Amino acid sequence: MNDLYNSKKFTWGLLAAFAIVWLYVLGIRTLVPPDEGRYAEMAREMWASQDWITTRLNGIKYFEKPPLQTWMNALSFGLFGYGEWQARLWTGLCGLGGVAFTGYATGRVFGARAGFYAALVLGSTLFWVASGQIDSLDMGLSGMMTLALGSMLVAQRDGATAAERRNWMLLCWAGMALAVLAKGLIGLVLPGGVLVIYTALSRDFAIWKRLHLGKGLLLFLAIAAPWFVLVALKNPEQPHFFFIHEHWERFFLKTHHREGPWYYFLLLMLPGLMPWLGVAPQALVNGFKRDQQAVFQPKLMLVIWAVFITFFFSYSSSKLPGYIVPVFPALAMLAAVYLEHASRLQRSLAAGVLIVGGLIALAAVPQMAGSAVRHPDERALLEAYQPWVLTAAIIATAGGALALFHARHLRRDLAVLTMAVAGFLSVQLILAGFEPYGNLRAGKTLALKMLPELEANTPIYSVSTYEQSMTFYLQRTVVLVDYWDEFTFGLRQQPELSIPSLDGFVEKWKQHSADKVKAMAITSKDVYELLKTKGIPMRVVTEDSRRIVITNL
Repeated sequence: MNDLYNSKKFTWGLLAAFAIVWLYVLGIRTLVPPDEGRYAEMAREMWASQDWITTRLNGIKYFEKPPLQTWMNALSFGLFGYGEWQARLWTGLCGLGGVAFTGYATGRVFGARAGFYAALVLGSTLFWVASGQIDSLDMGLSGMMTLALGSMLVAQRDGATAAERRNWMLLCWAGMALAVLAKGLIGLVLPGGVLVIYTALSRDFAIWKRLHLGKGLLLFLAIAAPWFVLVALKNPEQPHFFFIHEHWERFFLKTHHREGPWYYFLLLMLPGLMPWLGVAPQALVNGFKRDQQAVFQPKLMLVIWAVFITFFFSYSSSKLPGYIVPVFPALAMLAAVYLEHASRLQRSLAAGVLIVGGLIALAAVPQMAGSAVRHPDERALLEAYQPWVLTAAIIATAGGALALFHARHLRRDLAVLTMAVAGFLSVQLILAGFEPYGNLRAGKTLALKMLPELEANTPIYSVSTYEQSMTFYLQRTVVLVDYWDEFTFGLRQQPELSIPSLDGFVEKWKQHSADKVKAMAITSKDVYELLKTKGIPMRVVTEDSRRIVITNL
């Protein structure tokens, strides 16, 4: 049982089971706002309009991010129809492919057992698994950056032939280009920064001669540049907004109100690295050990990749948890190399940390439905979620205990496999159990209740709010009323697409009523009470604890 990695039947069977579960769960949950609803709706509108250049949200120009994920989601809708798993398919494939490619690249550079371990580690790490099953840009970026990182390692390894080095480096350049199309210039800036730091620390200046800069840059521009040129030609206002506002100002200014302390991402690493938190520090330290017989130092590059990207986003004035997802493949590779040669005590320590983490989660579960719930009647949903998290914590604790048993009996492959299975199952339970609360946040039930009352030409207004997921489930855009936020830039270009004031909406609503034209509106209960004082005709169609839907007829 210490050579599981050598059994092709076992490894391929494990990969098949992992892939089946990974892809199946993409469709069991509602698209939770804001990110999942936003990116699903952008893709729906792209497929409906067949405009593959100008990205829009709710019919309004939306240039915060490049189009790769919108393209892929739109193609998914075109091939398979509209739905939750279709909206998450690209993200899911990026996460799944990232696990497989991380294992493959690690095997090529460090050996077969390390490759087996790397896939197990990454495929069970909380942040990677969760990000791979949420329709957000972070996994799309991370998947492409994993392609770049793994290809760089395989290309530069000692013993690579000239043809291998050229082909793998071209794949690396393609990965960086796709990363730029996934989320912007960080797709080039982050790998470039890693390479510069690696050169300085390793003194391997000759690596620049092995990058195939000429061919690589041509391929990079051929993939990444066309959309930027075409979108700028159609929308001259896009380059300044995208490159200055969304890159320079987002990084250096606090205009997005997403700032956090310098240790923000270090704190997130504590749960994000589970079940491998007990391995990560030692793996990073081990990565600094130089191989005196080798020219290229892959472990050093992996350490720099993980540390530099974490530091880069820690310095940024805009911080969100998903920003550091690209570091996990590098950490998985380092953990795999460390675990391959770890002693019984070191493996036991890793399992022990998982046990402690599970026990801490067990103690924290009762605090989930605390008094700080935004909507008091949502407490029941959070209380119903507790058994799912409790079960996940029990599985993590039991998995740690079983892994400890295997480690003490020198069953190293089984110890790693047990921790991986426990981690993966725990994350799946945490995600699946969130569905009732996620459904409420998305407003899917309300949207489905609205559909029977809607006709093809019924206008829908979103008053002082914008429900990111409801527009996708309604499969039509809404007219924004007294709402700007992320639409500010687009509405400055197309102000006719919204009603800027509540008074303007009241006049429009009264006109619809006078003309016997049915209209509907989505708003909050506070705004509904305010509208009642305006004396406009209203009938409540449906409501929940977060919003209310009204009609004039």
